Amino acid sequence: MGPSYKLLHRTATTASPPPFSPHILTYLEAIASKKLALPPEQLQEFRAYTSTGQFHVVPETPNAALQAPDNETPPSRSIDIKNLLSYMKSPEGNAAITPAEQDLSYPISNYFINSSHNTYLTGNQLYSESSTDAYTNVLLRGCRCIEIDVWDGDAKSSSDSGERWEENKRKFRPHMHRSLSPRHVKGSSDKDHSPAHESTTEESLSLPTPWQSASTVARAEPRVLHGYTLTKEVSFRSVCMAVRDAAFVHSDLPIIVSLEVHAGKDQQEIMVEIMEQIWKGFLVNPSSGDGQTLPSPGELRKKILIKVKYVAPERVKTPATDMKARMQRRKSDSSSSSDSDNQGSEDVKKNKKSSIIEPLSALGVYTRSYHFKDLSAPEATVPCHVFSLSEKKFMTVHESQGPTLFSHNRNYLMRAFPAGTRVTSSNLDPAVFWRKGVQIVALNWQKYDAGMMLNEGMFAGSAGWVLKPKEYRGQRRNPNSDVSDESQGDAIAHKTLSLSIGILAGQNLPLPIGDHKPRGFSPYVKCELHVEKPEERTGAAIEGGGKSKDGEFKQKSKTSRGVDPDFGGETVTFSNVPGVVEEMSFVRFKIRDDEIGTDDLAAWACIRLDRLKAGFRFVRLFNAVGDASQGLLLVKVEKSLA
Repeated sequence: MGPSYKLLHRTATTASPPPFSPHILTYLEAIASKKLALPPEQLQEFRAYTSTGQFHVVPETPNAALQAPDNETPPSRSIDIKNLLSYMKSPEGNAAITPAEQDLSYPISNYFINSSHNTYLTGNQLYSESSTDAYTNVLLRGCRCIEIDVWDGDAKSSSDSGERWEENKRKFRPHMHRSLSPRHVKGSSDKDHSPAHESTTEESLSLPTPWQSASTVARAEPRVLHGYTLTKEVSFRSVCMAVRDAAFVHSDLPIIVSLEVHAGKDQQEIMVEIMEQIWKGFLVNPSSGDGQTLPSPGELRKKILIKVKYVAPERVKTPATDMKARMQRRKSDSSSSSDSDNQGSEDVKKNKKSSIIEPLSALGVYTRSYHFKDLSAPEATVPCHVFSLSEKKFMTVHESQGPTLFSHNRNYLMRAFPAGTRVTSSNLDPAVFWRKGVQIVALNWQKYDAGMMLNEGMFAGSAGWVLKPKEYRGQRRNPNSDVSDESQGDAIAHKTLSLSIGILAGQNLPLPIGDHKPRGFSPYVKCELHVEKPEERTGAAIEGGGKSKDGEFKQKSKTSRGVDPDFGGETVTFSNVPGVVEEMSFVRFKIRDDEIGTDDLAAWACIRLDRLKAGFRFVRLFNAVGDASQGLLLVKVEKSLA
């Protein structure tokens, strides 16, 4: 541990209740009186703030001090406390820099995209409910890539499927840990749930009849759920309506809808009909893309991009081939199709026809999903292709084709997603995948673990599209079809970091989930530094395989008491940390309750290293379930890179 600041006695009082807790106000008064000095850069920032004319500036000292040069502060010169309090309460006092306005003129492959996995679920991956509220929630929180798993529906009443789901859940729940219970999204409405049963039998091969909502015998419509689990479904139609209503509230930048299609061909026709009806005016016209270039996010405002398996259109259609297709359709209605690598079999015959119909595939204008074989395969240079890899498959490719993987992702889209074994909705470490250039790192938003905290650090203050560092970008237009072997180690300069964080005091700290007694709260602060591992640059096996975990460097403070604690200015230090890329590194603050057994999480924050400001700053805290809180942590940051 580094040196500590000595606790300073309050020297002034206020007539009205102070805007900050007593401990925090004590430190701010010490700064105003110069017992604790603002660093020169922050002092200059403070002076610029007070000169904006937004409020009355109280002269700090008589004439002599006012005549001091801007770069010189006489020992006698103090800072007006009212001005300092106003400054610290403003965005200027935050530890995190508000991101600059994004340049939205690059092709979409040059951005990291805030993404969700199995968006429809409200909790664990085995028996939680599907809900339209889940889509509304993530879109309003800045997500720009959502996932919809679509299955055949039937025309039975939803009450039948609901009763069956409840019965199965009661049988299964005793075998599951209690922590898997859904909690983040409040219960969805039963009226949104379409009926379901284990196997469906196609009763008619004719084209679907128009939807009639008042009909007592409704046609079957596709449903959304996690297949082969006890998760409860919701109708595809209601999901599309929820997406339409929430898609462009947070931002007008485009969203990507990643379709995982398990429905038969008749149901796919209904999917197309529903999307074209509900998303009318938002879908990209299939005839607008030439398939050779990717547009920019700025050119796609208020557009919904469909990511779906690509099927080459048939050029010639004779009565014989049409009849053959109809016969094939009878056999394949119950088959499924997915764009992810673990849902396609390597031993599938090459001449087997896709079960995706052409009208559905045609909606994937700029985001055409191809089954991943190898980075040297011909489709790896198709400008509009998207490869989807599970975290395990991704690590295999990293070890076998590391430099090529990084270079590929400069010009072409890639999606990575958590392993299917993450039944608790836990997450991978997204930073590992971002550092390999992956644009769409899909996370389980149902659980706020380390992965989701890092995701907040990347996309905080953005519209869900974050421009990659210059060295991670490809060409603006017409990418070269030759994939280079330049590694991420060669492409971007890595520096040595020294970072110290003085932890002064907290205010309004949230309590752990289920805890309602502030008097028994014993908080401490754990600081973690998430930086690139050497193995990421060399192509060697990465320890943990990209699993989400604590930072590579971590230290914690001593324990204090209460929700307005004084941590005494204790300093945690990270010295001479090698191999650091500021834009791809993160500092995570976690406040835990010091108790016997597991120390429960109370609050957290995560800041991208290049956005972490030096000086005396407030870290604004989220509670344990990812909601913004009134909690503050006053720190002093010193940072240098060489």
